[in-house]
Order: sequence, then C-alpha cells, then structure tokens
Amino acid sequence: MKVNTIMTLKLILSAVLVLGLTASCSKQSSAKNASSATGWKVNDKKGGFQYASNFKRQETGPGLIMVEGGTFTMGKVQDDVMHDWNNTPNQQHVQSFYMDETEVTNLMYMEYLDWVKRVFPPDQENYKTIYEGALPDTLVWRNRLGYNETMTNNYLRHPAYAGYPVVGVNWIQAVEYSKWRTERVNENVLEREGYLKKDAKLLDVTAEANFSTETYLNAPSKSFGGDDKIVLKGRKNSLSKPIKTKGTKDKPATETAARNVYAQRSSGIILPEYRLPTEAEWEYAAAADVGQREYNIYKGQKKYPWSGSYTRTGKRKIKGDQLANFKQGKGDYGGIAGWSDDGADITNVVRSYPPNDFGLYDMAGNVAEWVADVYRPIVDDEASDFNYFRGNVYTKNKIGEDGKVELVNKETQKFDTLSNGKLIAVSFPGQIAQVPVNENETYLRMNFDKSNHKNYRDGDKQSTRHFDFGTADEEDAASKIKHRMYDSPIHNVSTDTLGNMTRKYDKSSKRTSMVNDNVRVYKGGSWRDRAYWLDPGQRRYFPQDMASDYIGFRCAMSRVGPKADHKKRPRN
Repeated sequence: MKVNTIMTLKLILSAVLVLGLTASCSKQSSAKNASSATGWKVNDKKGGFQYASNFKRQETGPGLIMVEGGTFTMGKVQDDVMHDWNNTPNQQHVQSFYMDETEVTNLMYMEYLDWVKRVFPPDQENYKTIYEGALPDTLVWRNRLGYNETMTNNYLRHPAYAGYPVVGVNWIQAVEYSKWRTERVNENVLEREGYLKKDAKLLDVTAEANFSTETYLNAPSKSFGGDDKIVLKGRKNSLSKPIKTKGTKDKPATETAARNVYAQRSSGIILPEYRLPTEAEWEYAAAADVGQREYNIYKGQKKYPWSGSYTRTGKRKIKGDQLANFKQGKGDYGGIAGWSDDGADITNVVRSYPPNDFGLYDMAGNVAEWVADVYRPIVDDEASDFNYFRGNVYTKNKIGEDGKVELVNKETQKFDTLSNGKLIAVSFPGQIAQVPVNENETYLRMNFDKSNHKNYRDGDKQSTRHFDFGTADEEDAASKIKHRMYDSPIHNVSTDTLGNMTRKYDKSSKRTSMVNDNVRVYKGGSWRDRAYWLDPGQRRYFPQDMASDYIGFRCAMSRVGPKADHKKRPRN
C-alpha cells in the first residue's frame, strides 16, 4: 500500500513537471509577434524583419466575382454540327480566380477612352495615335445589305447604350484595356491607403507623370515622373520615420534610415493584374457545374450555363422566358413585336438575364467574348491539365546601364501595327520597358526554355509535318515559311521613308488554313448566333487584330492564397 502511494506521488510530480515545461515552451513560442523560425520579434519598432501580419485575404477588385476553382471536363459538347473536331473532352483543373460579373460595357470602356484622351492628348504629335488606337471600330456594324448606321453612329457613345457590352474591340485592345484597369485600380488603392497624394490621379497626372503598378513596385520614386510630393513616403507606422538613438560619452547618437516608406507586394494591398481569362477559366466559369454538385461529384453535365436542356426557364413566375438573347431562327433575332422572345434584337443591357450559379451574367448570349489563348484545334491535356493556357510569352524588366530599371518615354514607346495598318500603343511612358527572357532565366530549366511558347508541341519544329528539322543547318526565312505547321496567309504592312503606308495582301490561292500565332479563341454564343453556340464548351477563333459587332470581353484576376474563404462541409 505504501509502495503504491509513493508511485502515485511520483507520477503526479512527473505530470506537473511536464505540464510546467510544456506551458513554459508554449509561452515562449507564442510570444506576441515572435518568429517561429528564430524567436526574434517581428515588426520590431527598432527595425529587423517587417511583415504584414494583419493581412486577412485578397481584396476583391471592382466589378469582380469570386470563382472557386476545381476540376471539370473541358470541351465536352453534346453535338458537333460543324464537324471540326476541336472539342475533344479532357479533364482540367483551374485555380480559384475572380471574373467580371458582367461583360465590359460601353460606359466602362468610355471611361478608359476619357483617361487616354486627357493624359495623352491626340492633338500632340507624340501621342496622336494612342487615342486613335484605343478607339473601338464602330464600322463593324455596317452591312452591305443592311441599314445599321444608327448603331455605327450611336452604339458606343449614346447614353441609351451605356449599359450594353462594348463591341468593335479587337483582342489587342482588350488586353490594353485590362492593363489600364490594373493601373487605375491599384492607383486608387494606394491613394486610399495613404501612399499617394489624394486626387493626384485627377489633378497631377500627365503623359510623362502617371502611375504604373510595376514601376511603383520596382522604383517607387520614379512613379509620377519622380515627384515625391505625389508618391508619399509611407503611412503612419513605426518605421516610416527615421529611428534615432540617444548618444553617450563613448558612443555618439545614430539615425537609422526610415523603412517601409512605400507599399510593396508584401504589404498585401496591391492587387494582381486584371487580364483576359484563359479559355479553361472562361469555360469553367460559364459552365458553373458547382450548381450540379452532390458531395464530391457532378450530377451530370450542363448543356448551357444554366440547368436544364432548354433555353427557356421553367420557373413558375417567369416560365417560358428566354435565359439569353440569341438568334432564334432565320430572320428572327428577337421575336415578333409585342411579344419579344428574349427582349433584344441586338445586344442587351447587362444583367438582363439571370446569372449562373457563380453569379456571373451573360455567359451565354449578348456577345461572345475574347479569351487569352492562342487558338489550336486541340487542347493538349497530355502536356498540361492544370491552369491550361496556350500563349505564354515570358518577359523581364529591362535594366539600363546604371543597373536600374529602364522606363518607357515618348521616344521609346512601342506600337503594334495591325494587318489593316492601324497603330495600337502597347507600351506607355512611365512603364518599365520589357525584353524577352534569355539564357540567364532558361539555362538548365525543365519547365520552360525560351521566351515565346505559343507554339509548344504544336507548330514548333518538333511538331511539324517535316521530320528532317534536325539534319539541316539553320533555316533561312523562306524555308521557315515553307515548313510552317499552319499554312495561313501572310499579310504585310510597312511604312516607306515618306511615311506612306504600304499594304501587301497575301493573294496566294494555296493557303490551307487561317490558323497561326495571331488568332485567338473566343467563347460563348452572341446575339448573332444560334443556340448551338451557347454551349460553354464550344470554341471558335478570330484574328487578334480584327474586331466584330458580336465579340466583346470581360476581365479576370488571379486569386492569391487559399482556394476558398470558408471551411468545407460535406454538403456545403
């Protein structure tokens, strides 16, 4: 009995000792703002490692809706009446991202045009082509045997069409709009957070002094032309002012330079770029199979962005109403007067029809939409089944002789000459000049080996029909043209010494395809299309420098951080 009592006391003392040591260790490791790697204090007022410890989650940018990523069957369509065999079903996974709730409207695009016109006045020689290059092609409405001059003259600018999706915008213009939107949103965020002078974006902006996100991140003091009255040195935080120490007889006073005076990526407030969605993202968002989910499976495949096999709703209050605007039949774009089938004969005001299960409007009907991908007949899921995208062109910041990033100015800004001779600005004063990546980035890498990978596994030498590419010396220009994978027309536009434009149209009758590296995928059915094209899996292509009256676009943004903001439950 005595022995048992002693053993019990020993066990109790051991348990108390262990608990005490555990509590001590726990207390030490959970010290406020202490590093779990070193135990050093994070965000110490005296200096050291600083971190945005109060960051919670990515801010949702203006106009965007969160789309939780997942797996889906891409390219699965119920029929293939075109017999083009470019919709082979394949399993893909996309990460969570954000997408515009609606298509970009005339009003949204007009804001872009207004900014471009104010900052780069078209009456100045250096900038006259910038505004012209941003303008949509309003002549897309013209038809040889149709009277559409009302839309030609009014669709873009008249307030009656303000909420309608913008058309006449080619792929390059859509990309430039997305870049512009990135700059304006981040500019507004930094002003709100106290890093930029209030209202500088309206009162102080000029062609040579404007905001670029990448310039601010890499060389903040050069933003707004280097005006430190606009680019403010930090918010009211512990390290935004110099730190002074008291001196002694043996040691004089010191002053440590201020830190964290500018926002950085690690600040967590600067948003990722607005961009065009990839084809996989667009199709995944349009299909919205999340509405068909039962536990960890999908209950069948939708034919349209909504549930059911028909284009009309079965809901009791609005039973029989069309769920999108599209061409009902030959000569029927909107039904008979007094009883319109879908409420529109051309496009319609965004949000006129119910959203899909992700909360996105007009993913079928209204206008078809540009996506980022270069078109190829087959989606190469053997090479990639995660965030699939064809069209990667990797660049890096240009470094000047002084070892610092080199900014674009009015002499070095670049323009893209379209096949019709129109010039579109693809770089603006104040942005960081970009150059292709080289061997410094690609040497001994397994995941990429050059700057331009548009042709990877489909169009490069290894994938052409010519199998002797490894036996010959470097090919000349004529051989490269002859050995192309896709024998598409080659149009040439150049300018002579007098500034006159020379257009050389490819009149060859031997061309076999329109596919090349300058055609882009567009998705979704439009007001001009029959119901067949409303299927999210359908895909078509169009030259990236051409526009139409039925193709618009919407922007996307990558999500950083977790796949979702909430914990999953079995039937969530």
